[in-house]
Amino acid sequence: MIQQKEKYTLTNWELVSVNPLEKNWTWKDLFCLWGNGFQTLIGFSLIASFYLTYNLNSGVVFFGSIIAALLVYFFANLIGRPSQKHGLPFPVILRMSMGVSGAKYIAMLRGLVGLFMFGVQTFFISKSIGYIIRIFLHTYYSIFLDKELFLIFFMGMDIIDGFSFLITLLVQYWLFSRGQSQNRSFINFSAMFVYFGLILFLIIIISENFNDVLNNLRMSLNFENFFAKKNIGPLITVTGSLFAYFSIVILNFGDFSRYVKNESEMKKGNFGLIINSIIFSFLAITLVIGSDIILTKKMIEVNQLLTNPNDIIGKLDNKFLTVVAIIFLFFASSSTNLIANYIPSQNSLLNFLPKNLNLKTSGFLIIFIGFFVGLFWLPILSQIGILSLVDTIGAFFGPIFGIVIADYYLIKEKKINNKDIYLSNNTGVYYFTNGWQIKAIYALIIGFIFSASTIWNPFFNFLQSFSWLIGALISWITYYLLASD
Repeated sequence: MIQQKEKYTLTNWELVSVNPLEKNWTWKDLFCLWGNGFQTLIGFSLIASFYLTYNLNSGVVFFGSIIAALLVYFFANLIGRPSQKHGLPFPVILRMSMGVSGAKYIAMLRGLVGLFMFGVQTFFISKSIGYIIRIFLHTYYSIFLDKELFLIFFMGMDIIDGFSFLITLLVQYWLFSRGQSQNRSFINFSAMFVYFGLILFLIIIISENFNDVLNNLRMSLNFENFFAKKNIGPLITVTGSLFAYFSIVILNFGDFSRYVKNESEMKKGNFGLIINSIIFSFLAITLVIGSDIILTKKMIEVNQLLTNPNDIIGKLDNKFLTVVAIIFLFFASSSTNLIANYIPSQNSLLNFLPKNLNLKTSGFLIIFIGFFVGLFWLPILSQIGILSLVDTIGAFFGPIFGIVIADYYLIKEKKINNKDIYLSNNTGVYYFTNGWQIKAIYALIIGFIFSASTIWNPFFNFLQSFSWLIGALISWITYYLLASD
C-alpha cells in the first residue's frame, strides 16, 4: 500500500511564503505606508492639538513625537524581520509561538478588532460621500432635499446616508480585494495624493496671509525652558499617546514586511515614520493656524482653534474647496482602513479558515460584517460601551508581540521550519499540545492581566497609553522563563 503524503491542511495561496522574485517593496513603499498612518482625522487632530491647544512646550511635543516614532521604528523592525526573511504573514508567524491551533484563535483577536473598526471607519468615511451628494443636490436640485423620500430615517441614517454607506463599502471592496500589488499601488498613490492635497491647501491658505501665518506660527511654537521639570509629565504623555496611536499597526507589520526586498530596505522604510512625523506635524499645525486666520478675517465666529479637519472644512464657505478637501479625506481615511483594519482582518480570516476562504471570499466576508457594524453603529453599538470591549481585546496585542519576539529571537534563535508551520497534525513541531503552546497561553494571560489593568483599574489609568508596552514586556519575560528550560 502506497503511503499517502502529509496533507498541508493549513495552507492557502495567500498564506504561503512570498516568492523572493515577488518581494518588490522598497523603502519608498514603507514610507508611504507610514504616511498613510499619519494621514487620518485622528492623527491630524492629535498632533495639532498637542502643539496648539494644550499649552504644551513645542519642544516637548516635538521630541515626544520623535521618541514615540523611534519606539515604533524599533518594534516594527523586530516584528517585521521574521516575516521579511521567511515571506510569511503575521498569523502564520504566530503559529511557531502559539501552536497551529492556538494561532487560529489568537490571531482572530486582532481580526475581530479589525473587522469592527473597519465597519466603524467605513461608516464615518461614508459621511464624506453623503456630504458631497448633499452639496450637489443643494446646488442643482435643491427641491429634492425637501421631498419626503429624503426625510425617511432607518437605523439613524436617511436615504443619502444609507446610499453613501453602501457605495463606500463597494468602492473599498473593489479597491482592496485585488491583491497586494494593487494594494501597494493604492497605498503609494493615496500617501502622495494626500500630501499633495495638504500642500495645495497650505499654499491656498497662506498665499494671501503669509506674514500673519508666519507670525502666529512663531508665537505658537514655544521651545523655551524645554528642560524644566514641569515638562517631564507632558513629555511622557505625548510619547505614550502617539505610541498608542500606532501600536495597533505594529503587531501586524509582518503582513507588509513580507513583501520587502531585504532587511536593509525595511529598516530604511521604517525610518520614514520619523520623517513623516516631522513633515505631517508641520503641515498640520500650519494649516490649523492658517485656517484660523482666514476664519477670523471673514468674521466667522470660532470660539477656539479648530484642529479637526471636518470642523475646518465645515466653516470654509467655499463649495469647490469643500468637495476637493472631502475627496482628499476619503483617500486618507480609506488607505488607513486598508492598512489598519482590512488587511489584518483578511489575513486572520484566511488563517482561521485556510481551506474555505480566498482573497475574494474573505474580502466579501469583511464587507458583509462591516455592513452590519456600520448599520448598527449609530443607534446601538455606539451607545452600549462596546469600545471598552474593543480596548480590552486590544490589551492582548502587546502580550502577543512580546511572546513572538521572545520565541523567535531567544527560543527559536531566528529559525522557522517552513514545512511544519503548515502541518495540522502531531507530526509537526508546532503542533505542541493538541495544536496549542500552553506556555505561550500562560504568558499571554499574565501579560493581559497587567495590560488590561491599565484600562479597567482607575488607579492605573494614567498608564493606559503604555498598556501595550507593559503587556509586551511582562509576556516577553514570562514566556522566556517558561520556554527556556
